[in-house]
Amino acid sequence: MTTIRISGHLPPNIDCTKAPIAFGRRAVPKLNEELQNPELITRQRALMSLCDLVHDPEIALEAMRLGCLESLKRLLGDVDSTVRMKTTEIFYRLTTHNVGRIAFLKSDVILPLSQLFDEPVDVCRKNMHMAIEMMSEFPGGAVGLVEAGLIPRLVFKLTSELEEIQELILDTLHFCLCVDASEALASEAVSVLKEKLSHRSARIRSKAARALMDISVPLEGKNKLCEEEVIPILVNLLGDPSPEVAASAAGALMSATVTTPGKYAALNADALPPLLGLVRSPQMNVCLNAVKAITVLAEAPEGRKELLKHLDLLEDLRGHDSEVTRRAAETAMRVITWKP
Repeated sequence: MTTIRISGHLPPNIDCTKAPIAFGRRAVPKLNEELQNPELITRQRALMSLCDLVHDPEIALEAMRLGCLESLKRLLGDVDSTVRMKTTEIFYRLTTHNVGRIAFLKSDVILPLSQLFDEPVDVCRKNMHMAIEMMSEFPGGAVGLVEAGLIPRLVFKLTSELEEIQELILDTLHFCLCVDASEALASEAVSVLKEKLSHRSARIRSKAARALMDISVPLEGKNKLCEEEVIPILVNLLGDPSPEVAASAAGALMSATVTTPGKYAALNADALPPLLGLVRSPQMNVCLNAVKAITVLAEAPEGRKELLKHLDLLEDLRGHDSEVTRRAAETAMRVITWKP
């Protein structure tokens, strides 16, 4: 005689860690209600489901229209680390959409997110920095980060954060420094970035040199690099085995040596031989930055005198595949051959 036996296992397509998705237009409003539920497991499951849904830009837009951002902002201070982790991940997912970045500025999300700078859980901090870095790539987002006064805090965190988070911070600083470098200069950013030039990670060395290029755009930044004796270190990095590090170092020298003290600091550090060596690099960014740095140093009589011996090297670049490189080489030759 047959009997009925009910299995104790869940159906194969049921995920008990996620909230069931309501049908149609009710899906996001229902999840938003559950985000505000006092029961921890309900909030966690709602976050898991919402995190999957916001990959779709249309659903992300609907979530923001229905007020999910306000619910998520409150969850950033939740006592449960899993809730904070999934909340910061959702914020990162939202910043990958243009509508999400615009909504962030309108809803003032930047400051609540930045409250997690001292978050004890590494994953939460990483998600938060990923969201902030994504925001900085958006021009309005970079302005928002600067206006929120985050640059000094970002510079400070460079001294203590995990390597992977340091990379995110350096990327964020790159975009913010293009907006305004004054706060970074006032926060002793040059000293912090100088230390990062000797970091064991090539990616951090490269990004630190790039940030120094950005910070040396204003005159105060150029002077600061000379005062802190950063230029000789940048010259040493021209021989770095990583092409990206060499390219960033050449770019920083190009910017920092516009002033007369900068030129002679580079010439005294014997910058011309390694720069001339980089001119033959197959990587366009390395070659181009080296040519531009050479052009700046050629404005000094001593630099011009030495570079007159290497005109054939620049002459070869007139047949380069890149039009930008060809024009840079022609400009360099005009500066080198100029006569008063």
